[in-house]
Parts: sequence; structure tokens; C-alpha cells
Amino acid sequence: MRISSTASGLAIAVLAAASFGTSGVLMKPLLEAGWSPAAAVTARAIGGAIILLPITLVALRGKWDALWRARWRVLIMGVVGVASTQFFYFAAIRTVPVSTAILIELLAPLLLVAVVWARTLRMPRPLVLAGSALAIVGLVMVIGPGSIGAPDPIGLLFSVLAMVACAVYFVIAARPSDGLPPVAFAGVGLVIGALTLSVLALIGVLPFTATFGDLPLLGAMLPWWVPLLFVAVVSTALAYVAGITAAESLGSRLASFAGLLEVVFAALFAWILLGEALQPLQLLGGALILGGIAAVKAAEPADGPVELPLAEGRAATEAQVPAR
Repeated sequence: MRISSTASGLAIAVLAAASFGTSGVLMKPLLEAGWSPAAAVTARAIGGAIILLPITLVALRGKWDALWRARWRVLIMGVVGVASTQFFYFAAIRTVPVSTAILIELLAPLLLVAVVWARTLRMPRPLVLAGSALAIVGLVMVIGPGSIGAPDPIGLLFSVLAMVACAVYFVIAARPSDGLPPVAFAGVGLVIGALTLSVLALIGVLPFTATFGDLPLLGAMLPWWVPLLFVAVVSTALAYVAGITAAESLGSRLASFAGLLEVVFAALFAWILLGEALQPLQLLGGALILGGIAAVKAAEPADGPVELPLAEGRAATEAQVPAR
């Protein structure tokens, strides 16, 4: 899955957003059946890691030196981009509304714009500022204006930390591969993330409960592992590989804005599969997000995306389920 053009990169980014967005409708029956969010997402990460493991081993044949060179990048992806984003999100939703935590986490594109501004001391182009405004207003419309406002400062702090971890995911994913295949990067990162989440669950930092009976899905009663398997394959393995591949092509800024489409796809799948009707305000919000992405794309320099410097040594779902 090597790509070079911006158009191809955006297509893969849309695929990643759609893949991540499927987790909502499939995680929801598990949560309603008694699974804790931490248990569901830990099982998701473990499943995704298992799915990608054989492909990762094949992709790494003759390229283990590339993995060693990228060891710090892969470690940060697993611990921060995968595990920390989830950990901070779960800590936040203990005291603030789920939709508020998601909204703050998905402000990661604005954080990347602000950091580049601070590092370069150059004001972003007007199109970037306009695109940022359009995308964030659209995001609020899709999630719901009622998601704004959370009085608990600790919950807000954890939400901000989840936003930072999400921004790190996009920065790390966008770094030059240096010979490491995206599928291997995603596979090893998921293994590290799954191990980190498992340790947090085992020591009691994350609440971990699960049930193993049949549950309703798409009008039928199916075993608990059916939605989890789909989430592992599509919403995790495919989504992370596609997301990393797109970020390498688009750069962290444009990729993070394209990632906002995840919440649009989540709402769309909830409408199609769960009958949760889309409101006109949500449709308008989706259009504004697309407009924001188009503005940021138009502002990209001709010689390539603007990236944050990084010394070598992790992106949302619908409001009822864990964010990426």
C-alpha cells in the first residue's frame, strides 16, 4: 500500500476514516451486553494485533534492521498513539460526557496547526485558518452542540491529554518510513498498544468486565465474537494500516483533518445499520468538515506537506463508544 499522490493519499485517508467509523455500530452491542469500554477496546487491540501479526512477519523479512531503526517511533506509536489515547479517554469519560471527551480529543488538528505556528513563528495561511474553523464548527454540529460544556476540571484535563496523544499519533504516523512497511509499523504498534492496555487492565487501572453470550446485531442474534472479529479486521487492522499509509503521504496536518471524517462515517453507519436518523444539522456539519479539509489541502505547499520536526531515537467514533 505505497502511495505518492495527494489524491491517492486522500482516498486512503477516507478509507481509514470509514474503517475506524465502523467500530461504533459494532462496539455498541458489546457495551450494551455488559462489556466495559476498556475491555472492548483492549480486546479490539489484541484482535487487530493478532490479525496483522503474520502479515507483519512476512513484511519484515529482510527488513528487521528497518524496524530497529524505527524502534522509538514504533514504541511511541504503540504506547502513545494507541494505548495512551484510549487510557486518557477512558479516564475522561468517568467525569465528563462522552461526547465532550470525543470533541476535545478531535481538536488534535488544531493543536498541530498551533504547534507548527509556534515552532516556525509563521502564521498559518488564511486557508488553513479558515479550514480549521470550518472543520471544528462542522465537528460540533455532527457530534451535537449539546456536547459542549463539562464542568469537571479533571475530566477536561484527561480529555486534553487524549487530544495530545491523538496529535502524536498523526505526527508519528507521518514520519518517513525509512524502509519500514506501513503494515509492519501498524502491526508492531498494535502489539505494543495491546500489551500496554492489557497491563493497565490487569493492575486495575482500567475497569475490565466482559460477557460472552449472544447479542443482537443487524436484526439477528449472533455470538459475541462476531462483531469483535469484524472490529479487529476492519476497524483496527485495516484502519491503522490505511491511516499510517495516508499520513505518510499527506503529512500529519492534512491527515489529521481528513481523520475528522471518522465521526461523519460513524454517524452515517449508525443511521444505516442502527436506524439512528441523521439530523439536518449533522448533514450540514459533515459538509463543513469536507469544506475544511478542502481548504487545508489547497493550502499545502507545492513541494510537500508541512511537518513538525521530530528527533528520532498515534483518531473517533460516535459519541456512545470509545474513541480511537
